[in-house]
Amino acid sequence: MANKRLLFLSLLLSILLSNSILAQNISDFQKTYQYNIQPTNSKIKIDGVLDESAWVSAEVTQQFFKKYPNDIGEPKRKTEVRVAYDNENLYFAFKVYDSGTALIKGLKRDIGHDGNDGVGIMLDPLNKKTNGFYFVVSALNVQSDDQLSNSFDDKPSWSWDSKWFSATKDYGNFWVAEILIPLKSIRYDPKQLQWGMNFVRIDAKNNEYSTWTKVPPNFRSYDLGHMGLLNWPTPGAPVTSKNIIFLPYISGNSSDDKENGETLSTNTSAGFDAKVALNASLNLDLTVNPDFSQVEVDQQVTNLTRFDIFLPEKRNFFLENSDLFSSFGIPPIRPFYSRTIGLDKDGNKIPILFGARLSGNIDPATRIGVMDMQTGKQGTYSPENFSAFTIQRSVLKRSHIKAYFLNRENYISQEEAKKNPLDKYGRNAGMTFEYSNTEGTFSAWADYHQAFKATVTDQDKYVQAGFMSEKKHWSFISLVGNVGKNYYTDMGFVQMINNYDAVRDTTIRLGFSNTFNQVAYKILPASGPIGKIQFKVEDFATFHPDNSLNESDAKFSIQTDFKNASFLNISTSNTSLNLLYPISFTSGTPIPAGFYQFNQFEMMYTSDMRKLFGIESIITLGQFYNGTVQGAAFGISWRSQPHFKISLLAQINKIELPKPYGSNDLILISPKVEWNFSTKLFWTTFMQYNTQQNNFNINSRLQYRFKPMSDFFLVYTDNYYTDPLLKNKNRALIFKFSYWFNL
Repeated sequence: MANKRLLFLSLLLSILLSNSILAQNISDFQKTYQYNIQPTNSKIKIDGVLDESAWVSAEVTQQFFKKYPNDIGEPKRKTEVRVAYDNENLYFAFKVYDSGTALIKGLKRDIGHDGNDGVGIMLDPLNKKTNGFYFVVSALNVQSDDQLSNSFDDKPSWSWDSKWFSATKDYGNFWVAEILIPLKSIRYDPKQLQWGMNFVRIDAKNNEYSTWTKVPPNFRSYDLGHMGLLNWPTPGAPVTSKNIIFLPYISGNSSDDKENGETLSTNTSAGFDAKVALNASLNLDLTVNPDFSQVEVDQQVTNLTRFDIFLPEKRNFFLENSDLFSSFGIPPIRPFYSRTIGLDKDGNKIPILFGARLSGNIDPATRIGVMDMQTGKQGTYSPENFSAFTIQRSVLKRSHIKAYFLNRENYISQEEAKKNPLDKYGRNAGMTFEYSNTEGTFSAWADYHQAFKATVTDQDKYVQAGFMSEKKHWSFISLVGNVGKNYYTDMGFVQMINNYDAVRDTTIRLGFSNTFNQVAYKILPASGPIGKIQFKVEDFATFHPDNSLNESDAKFSIQTDFKNASFLNISTSNTSLNLLYPISFTSGTPIPAGFYQFNQFEMMYTSDMRKLFGIESIITLGQFYNGTVQGAAFGISWRSQPHFKISLLAQINKIELPKPYGSNDLILISPKVEWNFSTKLFWTTFMQYNTQQNNFNINSRLQYRFKPMSDFFLVYTDNYYTDPLLKNKNRALIFKFSYWFNL
């Protein structure tokens, strides 16, 4: 049976690699928006002063369309863009008409575009509408960058970094942004004469987004399917063979771990990351002894579900071209989840010794990703090797077929493997077909995923299919799936497969099938204070292997987005739950197995966060299993833009169950202080008091960016119990110094 499965996957893989005729990727939409770029022989100084001859002769585009909060009417202020190039760089010049002081949230790199006066550039060098690059600069020259994909749930994380240059200058009634993007910083085919391109203007003072192409309001401004064309007069300059980035680091720490009985210790380490451009569109990433101590701590949440919470990846090495690996499945079911690399089965950190990743295009229609990571021994936990291969083939105009193979190998002894055969290795393979029409208004997909484990021969598959339609006012999503109880994902995440029995203190694996349906309708008022009203009905249901109901969560919500940047969301939900095993949310007797049905009401309000003071609040009221829950969360922030911000989020969920099941108050308090001294020096202190996790965390981080992409970090972290209050668990003081070399 296993051989047949492998044969089937091999056949599908051969289809992916076969030469197929691709449809021309220039849509009627793109033909409407075109920019003809011209070369320049003169040097362009990036200083925010448009006095070079290249800008005099460059084509000017100034027809921007209103995008948000709706597409009714014209943008309130005009924006002009010019583009030029030479053999090494792309140049962009924005003349942004404005008045008054720029609205800027902060000065830290990768702060993103929301809430900041700024401009953005989207590039799709292969014009395949599947992946691209996003560069944003604020009016105070704060840079943000990321990669784009056409996944419907993909949003910029601003965690991918590249080296580029910009300068801004205020002229009173307008400001100028000059941007230089080295051609070697992006992946492209020099023979490609037409790139996908779009621009976005963020007018935060007016809570307005506008774009160069007319992007419908139901799509994000950076949607790859609604880009215009950047026309090159001749083939672009080839990527120089000398394109290597070397990023070494040294770090040291002093730590005291009372929780595990370890005394004060100090140590130092060193390692490096490297990026090597193998050709115009293929990149090799290397890491040796990577250190992620500078990565911000996860934002904790109160968990009132029966399952683990999915947390986003923040480590830079895993982020470039991450959609190649992480976009399979749906958010609660991911065959690949990079946070499993560098953690043992209990979630404790284990050292990563080295790793390599090859990613990019091997031809205009085919993207590949190959990754290999090796971890070291940690206590009694054996070393492991994680490897992954994925390939994505473009078909039709905006569709693709993609496949993957994953392997985790644990170097345990033969005796241990005989006792616990499931620990020896875990392998997964699968394939997805994703169809999208050219406009991106309709998409459909079908998946097949297979797990391979020693001694496992059945119930080891995950299959799903669905479709989505997105129009200006209406949107629909529908999907169905099935997960076998033996569908193991050693390198992935399946949220609902492990069921905890609180009486026997054990976990039982259960397969399930699932459905999700959502219908939404938007109203875009032409006038008045409201920008958008959205009505949404959705239901997520899971079923036991015998097709009996496991859980159904039905929800109706109304969200109102006001033109002053505040919003109000009101929702009501109904949960029907066939609980098979006792569960506990208090110190009392666990809630017994049985059928439960309960309703909840939630109201969420966020004020205009552009102002000096901002507030956000959530109120939850209703039933909870055989009792009730009352939840309240209140956040307040004060900022002196763009340098200082202080915020406080306090949340309490009061669970009251009948005797003898007990009651519990779950408290989460999270104050945060951010001080941006300049665009080079930043200090952030984040505290989280969480009674559910019995942990009070303090994390304070100082960052000095002494050169572009080169940093010094000083991090202090401290953890205490909340019960007994302020009993110390562990603490550490860490420094890290890294330097970016272009070789």
